[in-house]
Amino acid sequence: RILFKNFLFVSIGSNACKIEHMKILVIFGTRPEAIKMAPLVLRLRHDLDVKVCVTGQHREMLDQVLELFQITPEYDLNLMKPDQNLANLTGEVLNGVTKILQEEKFDWVLVQGDTTSTMAGAMAAFYQKVPVGHVEAGLRTYNLASPFPEELNRQLTTRMSLLHFAPTAESKQNLIKEGFSENNISITGNTVIEALNWVLKHSVSKDTLLTTDF
Repeated sequence: RILFKNFLFVSIGSNACKIEHMKILVIFGTRPEAIKMAPLVLRLRHDLDVKVCVTGQHREMLDQVLELFQITPEYDLNLMKPDQNLANLTGEVLNGVTKILQEEKFDWVLVQGDTTSTMAGAMAAFYQKVPVGHVEAGLRTYNLASPFPEELNRQLTTRMSLLHFAPTAESKQNLIKEGFSENNISITGNTVIEALNWVLKHSVSKDTLLTTDF
């Protein structure tokens, strides 16, 4: 089970008095990302100013999750197109998120996993000097061809992130072996468990339940 307090207090460090004034942009673009980030968005909004940017890397499947968790994104890049390729998607996410960060000031950007939206969103934040927190950090195969392009995406995202939220002890050890400070790594578990608990608690009808693809 994810420890949400880790997100709150590891992120703010010694500046706990500023917690009410923190502003966070959460970026995701695919259904698996949305499922795993939705409970985090809902919880953090109790304490912080949290805004959501969806890239639309997935469209219909992403919208299903947003409806299920009753999340309305403040920003929707709506980038899904027929015959979309990785180069175009990367550039459009980078440009779209950069514009958001130039128009509105955020204290942190949170991304999840290893999608193109994750990597390009983190890069936009890195270029704008906004610190990045990476959820589900430290997964590795060390084979850039498998999974492709996810292995490269997650390694690059790690390099651009200040805080690393690892799902398992093994993931944490991967990050430590790569030279990242243990002080910046927190084992938080897999947020999909929180998503499941939320659905069970809110008694969502069978018609709105999603098939799993994570």
